[in-house]
Amino acid sequence: MAVQSSPWLRRPRGVPAVMGHVLLALLPGTAVAVWVWGPGLLLNLALVALGALATEALLLRWRGRPLQRHLFDGSALLTAILLGLSLPPWLPWWQPLLGGAFAIAIGKQLFGGLGYNPFNPAMLGYVMLLISVPVSMTQWPQAGMGWGALPLGYIAGDVPAGTLDGLTGATPLDAVRSGLTQQRTLGEMLPGTPLTPALWLAAAWALGGAWLLFQRVISWRIPVAMLAGMALPALIASAIDPDRFAGVGFHWLYGASIFGALFIATDPVSGSTTPRGRLIFGFGVGLLTWIIRSFGGYPDGVAFAVLLMNIAVPLIDAHTPTRVYGTGKAQTPRP
Repeated sequence: MAVQSSPWLRRPRGVPAVMGHVLLALLPGTAVAVWVWGPGLLLNLALVALGALATEALLLRWRGRPLQRHLFDGSALLTAILLGLSLPPWLPWWQPLLGGAFAIAIGKQLFGGLGYNPFNPAMLGYVMLLISVPVSMTQWPQAGMGWGALPLGYIAGDVPAGTLDGLTGATPLDAVRSGLTQQRTLGEMLPGTPLTPALWLAAAWALGGAWLLFQRVISWRIPVAMLAGMALPALIASAIDPDRFAGVGFHWLYGASIFGALFIATDPVSGSTTPRGRLIFGFGVGLLTWIIRSFGGYPDGVAFAVLLMNIAVPLIDAHTPTRVYGTGKAQTPRP
């Protein structure tokens, strides 16, 4: 059979195909997260998905948009999964539902639906819950304890006093922040920090991210730039004061660093679209994450950093236009 000569162009992927690739890439990290935190994470995912899909259907119907085309393109489900994976696994039932509904209603449909949202919807839902119910959002189980018996009344918002004290513990980022406020040094705290769960989670997210890079669903620029934006100040600060500032490995392994670099900051709608702009956007997310972790009021700053850099995307794209091949002229940036 005759084959046409080059150049060969790839067939453009539709939205369902892209969302399907990302959902597939999330499977290794989700499996490890369930192993570490327990099956409560699966309940979170189901509740967030229910809230997100129900809100999507309601608002699509209200706006007169075809349900089959927009509801089943995978975008709302992906937003729900990303949000659910970011939440502690033992939240009262109404909080994941509210987070999923808020992410879709305010983060997506308010601005016109998929392709028009200036902010990452999943991170918008996460920040809303973090600000609204901060106590629940800090009650992470200790690694391996999530499989233990927990009163079912907790998911209804009613748990006996003292129950969670024996099952939950501070995350490494929380523990470091609290220790520093008590005048303890990193040398005193880090040797007791559990490393194995963080390594497994980071490896699983990296495996999924490698699949997305191989499939060319995401570009390498934002993940590499984000990790570099965290590494550079961490390297300098830890060299100056190692008892006060953690090193590169700590910032990369703990919290949402790898997950955020590969699955959150790479959102094609709310992130920068130009090659140079992606480098600036990713570096800004990483730098802001390090600043918030080191000096801010929250132990992990990925969500806030992403939303802050989302605001800067139009300015970044306007000043980093791509050149049209063969003309030397700058391509008109998107509005």
